[in-house]
Parts: sequence; C-alpha cells; structure tokens
Amino acid sequence: MSLAFFLQKLLRATLTVWAVVTFVFIILRVSGDAAVEILGVEIGPEAIAAFRRRWGLDLPLWEQYLIYFGNLLQGDFGISLVDGRPALEVVFDRVPKTLALMLPTTILTLGLGIPAGIYAALHRNSWIDRGTMAVSVMSFSLPNFVVGILLILLFSVTWRILPTSGSETWKHYIMPVITMSTADAAIFARFSRSAMLEVLNQPYMRTALAKGIPWHTAVRRHAVPNTAIPIVTIAGFFIGSMIAGGVITENVFAWPGVGRLLVSAVGYRDTAVVQAIVILIALTMVTTNLIIDVLYGWLDPRVRSLRAGD
Repeated sequence: MSLAFFLQKLLRATLTVWAVVTFVFIILRVSGDAAVEILGVEIGPEAIAAFRRRWGLDLPLWEQYLIYFGNLLQGDFGISLVDGRPALEVVFDRVPKTLALMLPTTILTLGLGIPAGIYAALHRNSWIDRGTMAVSVMSFSLPNFVVGILLILLFSVTWRILPTSGSETWKHYIMPVITMSTADAAIFARFSRSAMLEVLNQPYMRTALAKGIPWHTAVRRHAVPNTAIPIVTIAGFFIGSMIAGGVITENVFAWPGVGRLLVSAVGYRDTAVVQAIVILIALTMVTTNLIIDVLYGWLDPRVRSLRAGD
C-alpha cells in the first residue's frame, strides 16, 4: 500500500466520521429537548431553565457545536446528562458485554455461512444446493426481532429451558447469538455460493483440471483462495456493523450492551453518550474498511501491483 493511497483513505475516513458525528449532533438537538426528556414535564420552568444553563443547552446551536468539537479534539467526549459520568466511561462499561456477544456470533456466522455457500456451489442444482438456498432466503427474510421473539416463545415460554434476558450464564448467550447469526449467515451463504460459482467457471480452473490435477485439489488450491477475495469485503462490513446491528437483539433480550445503551440514551436525549457511541461505530467501520484494503493487497497480487503503480 502506497503512502498516497493510505493518506487518501485516512482523509476519507476522517471526513466520514466528522460527517456522521455532525449529523447526529444536529438531529439530537433539533428533534427534542433533553431537559424536558430527563426532568419530565412536571418539573417547573425554572428547573428546566437551570438544567439547560448547567449543560450549555441554552446556547445557540453553532456555539454548542464549536464547544463540543473543541472538547472532542482534546479527548473530552462530554458528560452523560443522565449518569453524570464521562460519556466515554459510560460507553466502555457496556463494551465488554457487546464484545462477548459479537465473538460467538462472528464465529457462528462465518463458520456456518461460508462453508454452506461453498458446499452448495460445489453441488450446483442438487437438492443440497436448492435446500441451502431456500433456507438462506427464509433466514434472510426474517427480521432479527421476529427471530428473537419466536425463540423466546419457543425456548422460554413453551419449553422453559432458556432465560429470556440477562447475560449471567452461558444459557443467556444462546438465543441472542442465534438471532444475530441467522440473517448474516444466510447472506454469507448466498454470497459465497455466487463467488465460488464464478471462480469455478474461470479459465485457470479448466487449465488446472486439464493438467490432471484432481478436482478436490484444484478446488482447495485455486478455487477457495480466489473465492476468499470477494468474501473479505462482506466480512469486513459485517464485523464493522455488528455494534449497530446488535441494537435490536440487545433490546429484545435485555442484553446490557452498547446497543441497549444507545436506545435508552436516544430516548433521554443523552447527547454525549449517543455521540460517543456513534463515534465508536464510525471508527469501527472505517478501521475495518482500511483493514480490508490491506487484505486485498495480500490476497490479490494484481491489486497490490496496481497500487504500487499509483
């Protein structure tokens, strides 16, 4: 990766994070009054006015914006209006629980979706292929909250074998992980199948078979590595968006992670916490995209040679 290419990506990532944070900053302040949301409408106007002065909410929007970004450049993400602690501290308290949910979800999603798609492509037009794609379409069509509610009705209400909420034991992980993995594994299965079918039709595969290389060896040495190149793209977006994608699942199962914190912070107009979470999600996405670019150069020498010539 050339220095110019890296700097271009870094500049684009910085502008993306700035645009996202600015958009959220404006939307949070024009869509509701944080003082009223936190204190309630029963509180008198004097208390609400004092709250606004205390947190600088009575200042013009442009002045609030300049103050916020000035503090942000110094590493100050603000104070939670609800908790009274630094916003970054409030968010980081929830990060371990979200990561604990993301790890098994990633393993299950990639471990099921990619092999299923490749296996279906290697048995194209068979009952295995049709069955895998039918299950993928059905899984992708079901929203996360529907899958989560169905699992609760089945395993918690009907059979009473799994807890509906919390994160204390390994049993609490089963339904949230399945819920988050269902649609994503289906996406990987369909994408992996298409990528493998495209690779199998390439001239170098026919050449390898014409040279007498066994079918399974040609698939392992030539087809699978080349299939990995497009899969890396969708895998990067999947990993980068898991924090945002877990919002629904964490709320369905009352999982004490970042996603549930985001919903409650938006409801209370806890602007500093919402903005800290948005920055975390944006940084995760842009960092993942940068890693994808590096992996492209490692997986595909053609990409590496093109960048070297820039």
